[in-house]
Amino acid sequence: MPRIGHSRVVPNTRAPRIHLGPDHETALAGAVERGGGVLVPLADADAVVWAQGPDTFPAELPDSVRWVQLPSAGIESWLAAGLVDRRRIWTSAAGAYAGNVAEHATLLLLAGVRGLAEQARATSWRKAEFDTGVGTLRGATVAIVGCGGIGRAMIPLLTAFGAEVLAVTRSGIPVPGAAETVDATRTSEIWARADHFVIAAPATADTAHLVDGDTLAQMKPTSWIVNVARGVLIDTEALVGALRDNTIGGAALDVTDPEPLPAGHPLWTLPNALITPHIANPANGLTRALADHVAANVERFATEGRLLAVIDTERGY
Repeated sequence: MPRIGHSRVVPNTRAPRIHLGPDHETALAGAVERGGGVLVPLADADAVVWAQGPDTFPAELPDSVRWVQLPSAGIESWLAAGLVDRRRIWTSAAGAYAGNVAEHATLLLLAGVRGLAEQARATSWRKAEFDTGVGTLRGATVAIVGCGGIGRAMIPLLTAFGAEVLAVTRSGIPVPGAAETVDATRTSEIWARADHFVIAAPATADTAHLVDGDTLAQMKPTSWIVNVARGVLIDTEALVGALRDNTIGGAALDVTDPEPLPAGHPLWTLPNALITPHIANPANGLTRALADHVAANVERFATEGRLLAVIDTERGY
């Protein structure tokens, strides 16, 4: 199946006409203008910048629309809704929020390795007990599975703590700052090699339950796994079993399967589990980060540049 459009656009001889929807968001409107575009009604648009989910998106777009900018890095819901067509270029917000998510992922990993998950729940002084469970990132190997924008933003944070990074990418092209890069076909090699793991891969049919019972069994008993991608990348039932049996050190999850994680689920109370409610990319910073991404892509669209985060439906991201 062919990809959607191309990452390069036909040159414009005038400022590109951009429709911003579904509402006028001041920061995004400013980003469009900063990138060299002009705001117009949908009927007159060359491109669309959309700031909400697929449920508010127009059922049909004018033939004049050649590019659509979506507001999220994950596009599963857009693909499921059948909105992403092959008549025009579609771009996601992949990479726009990398700094925010990388900061949170590093926090989760450090909290897990340092034993904060259980210490924060304690209601009495248990120094002797907790002392033996405090680890360090110094000298550790952290494997980042799906080392794209988030992973690349994490590398300097992790190396500052004295860790080295094993990057797993689809292409296997060396990632700057990583001690080693392996392509995704060799992912099975990393589970027994690394000390800790960060899951940052896109959710596709190929990555569902990427971390399962067999995978968890290969990890070290001190290994922590952080997930800031999508909950379905980890087999929750297998993870709960590994945490209960202390097969691994622990899990720090900003995303879960199911999500929201229901009250009473064992992950809420297991001492070696740390849960945050999908806030690695907090709502109060979304528009600001997206605005920079929009401005860059509008400028590229206006000057025949290569657009950022072009969606490939064959890969699902």
